Amino acid sequence: MRSHTDADTGITFWQATIPSTASTGGYEWGMALPEEDSTVNEYIGHLVGAIQSDTTGGWSGVAHGGGMTNHLLLVAWASDDYIMTSFRFATSYLEPAIYTGNATLTPISAKINATHFDLIYRCQWCWTWDHEGNTGTVAPSGDTVVEVMGWAQNLAAPVDPDDADSPLGQQHDNGFGLYGAQVQSARAADYYDWATMGMEETGGATTSTATATNNPSGPPACTPTSSYCSACESAATPLATYDYIVVGAGAGGIPVADRLSENGASVLLIEKGPPSSGRWGGSEFLSMKPSWLEGTNLTRFDVPGLCNEIWVDAAGIACPDTDQMAGCVLGGGTAVNAALWWRAPALDWDDNFPAGWKAGDVTHAEDRVFSRIPWTDRPSADGRLYQQQGFDVVASALAARGWSRVTPNEVPDAKNEVFGHTPYMFSHGERGGPMATYLVTASERDNFDLWMNTAVRRVVRDGSTITGVEIESSADGQCGTIAVTPGAGRVILSAGTFGTAKLLFRSGIGPRDQLEMVASSADGPTMIGNDSWIFLPVGENLHDHTNTDVVIAHPNVTHYDFYEAYDDPIPTDEDSYLGNRTGILTQAAPNIGPMFWQTIECSDGITRQLQWTARAEGSRGTNSTTSMTLSQYLGRGSTSRGRATITELLTMSVSDPPYLKTEGDIEAVTKGLQAVLDALGAFPGISFLAPTANQSVESYLETYPALPAVRRSNHWIGTAKMGEDSGLAAGNGTDAGAGTAVVDTDTRVYGTDNLHVVDASIFPGMMTTNPSALIVTVAEHAADRILALGAYGEASSDDDGTARRSLARRGG
Repeated sequence: MRSHTDADTGITFWQATIPSTASTGGYEWGMALPEEDSTVNEYIGHLVGAIQSDTTGGWSGVAHGGGMTNHLLLVAWASDDYIMTSFRFATSYLEPAIYTGNATLTPISAKINATHFDLIYRCQWCWTWDHEGNTGTVAPSGDTVVEVMGWAQNLAAPVDPDDADSPLGQQHDNGFGLYGAQVQSARAADYYDWATMGMEETGGATTSTATATNNPSGPPACTPTSSYCSACESAATPLATYDYIVVGAGAGGIPVADRLSENGASVLLIEKGPPSSGRWGGSEFLSMKPSWLEGTNLTRFDVPGLCNEIWVDAAGIACPDTDQMAGCVLGGGTAVNAALWWRAPALDWDDNFPAGWKAGDVTHAEDRVFSRIPWTDRPSADGRLYQQQGFDVVASALAARGWSRVTPNEVPDAKNEVFGHTPYMFSHGERGGPMATYLVTASERDNFDLWMNTAVRRVVRDGSTITGVEIESSADGQCGTIAVTPGAGRVILSAGTFGTAKLLFRSGIGPRDQLEMVASSADGPTMIGNDSWIFLPVGENLHDHTNTDVVIAHPNVTHYDFYEAYDDPIPTDEDSYLGNRTGILTQAAPNIGPMFWQTIECSDGITRQLQWTARAEGSRGTNSTTSMTLSQYLGRGSTSRGRATITELLTMSVSDPPYLKTEGDIEAVTKGLQAVLDALGAFPGISFLAPTANQSVESYLETYPALPAVRRSNHWIGTAKMGEDSGLAAGNGTDAGAGTAVVDTDTRVYGTDNLHVVDASIFPGMMTTNPSALIVTVAEHAADRILALGAYGEASSDDDGTARRSLARRGG
């Protein structure tokens, strides 16, 4: 950032500039703050956004305090002679709603030319927000060193550029990111003189601004691929009966549903979101695929090189009820991620999991997983790897310092100063995984049903016994209760770290404060009575890989534009992929590798594991065409934990981030970062962009806040922790006792007879690698334990069979 004084107003800003290499046309934002150190809930802002065509251009946005979700957003764009502004608020990675709080924007200066709009404004009540009960504050105080800010741009104008409340239409396809604004540098003695300027005083303002006076609006409209948000149209009536109901068709739900259906028991798998892969109907929706895939049975989810598209357009794909990115589509995270597929080190099981779940206990389950879903580090059908210049640079630098090159899945326990190529679950040049294996075998059975676009509201229970699940909405607009076989049926929640916690809260299972929050929401009148609440530490123990990015550059590195490949791929690459399943589009964006690992011994006596993922692209506000980002993941052994909670709007939020709360975690990140910088710095031609060459590791980390928007890896785990120490609270739920576990070693929720959780939420601690293969292994092992618990009910009659399939089967 730099000091910038506006020539027309004389206002001095501490200003950040995003170069045109990172954002077409560029982006600038600066702020001025009152001189006093006390917390003041206002600032003067300077926003310069690019105009993409004529006098109506795409929008530019400011996120106060960090990322897109759960922060006050300001969006501006040019429309003829006006600069339109609008405050928005997003609780998920979907179209932000019109903000309903009291933020006020007063224009001071507004200018438009052929390439940019330039807006200076006073923003009051912008550091603190209240959007329909979703509250927060990031107001800089006297102790604040850096104010984290987010930026985003979109090439296309909003749907109706003349309407300040217009839908934005698309997400930020022209770039987005975060940076730190130095608070003390922005403080100015003349602040209040500047703040009282008006448009007529500035001299250069020849345009006017639509003020940010916003009216409440409802949630975004449903799209053809997100009909799970449809309201129920019929009265609540019983819909069906099954031996097993599995809620959530992701890495946990698909395998466990397949395994439970193997011996003839009736199984229903319910997915909140729409189809994804073409195999399961995703190709019916044009929004799931670019034009060059038309005429094929492929969608954006099937092509490895398009996996990053979710960060550009998540409409109908991202979960609408959590403030972190999660895939609410068939396949869950295994449909939208980069498909990394790891055999876990034995210590991931032995250090984290209780008896019955150690490495020796899960060996057979893991072997079954990798026999069904093999790994490959050569996804192209011709066995070649493409554009490996970045891999070669980093690998050569590490090798020169004595690091060893390995094939990681052949030596899964070798995780200290080793590097290698990335293994994937891709198959024949397409995304594989649970959808291409477990779901295929399950769908061939008459005793298995899959319902997509169907949201579950809660489990229905009579005390400790679960009798079924209540559908909140479905593609058919039907509501009702789906029952499990009396006396023998079971419900398995596999809705993910946030989705499962939400379902437990809404079912009267969790900490008292969370159940009271649900009781005060729209659920209150129909929620199970508080005399039947089960107090467990649901939402606690939240964890994620702590991400710290290093950005380097080397003249040999080249970038491939995977984002451009979505709309307009290079013809030869398109032909290679469609014709032969060869070429760079068979590799996960953005050209990942090498992967490398460190083991760090820390002063607290705990050994911590670091995994590094290199990719050929910039970050941290840099985007040199010869840059690479190296992402450090702090994994196994980390001791920091956070919390996920539910709001009165029934959306999930990371209310307490789980990053770098302990000295040992900070020590591991610091030591690992320094060691890698030392190794890379000795290699000819490598330059450092973040941290810069003259910046210490410690000073770099001081400007790197421990917030999800900048430190998350989206490997969330832990909110329904497995353990032998039952977390059932005594009495009225205010005494949590010594127990920390939500589920037992059979994955059964404590205090219930037949409710299970099988997904990443039951992981007690963080693993070394990306989690998908471990979650599938957990599902395999959990299925064995659930099947061993007891016999099923008697076989149903033909009439019952007809009833249990009263909703149209989908995806078979």
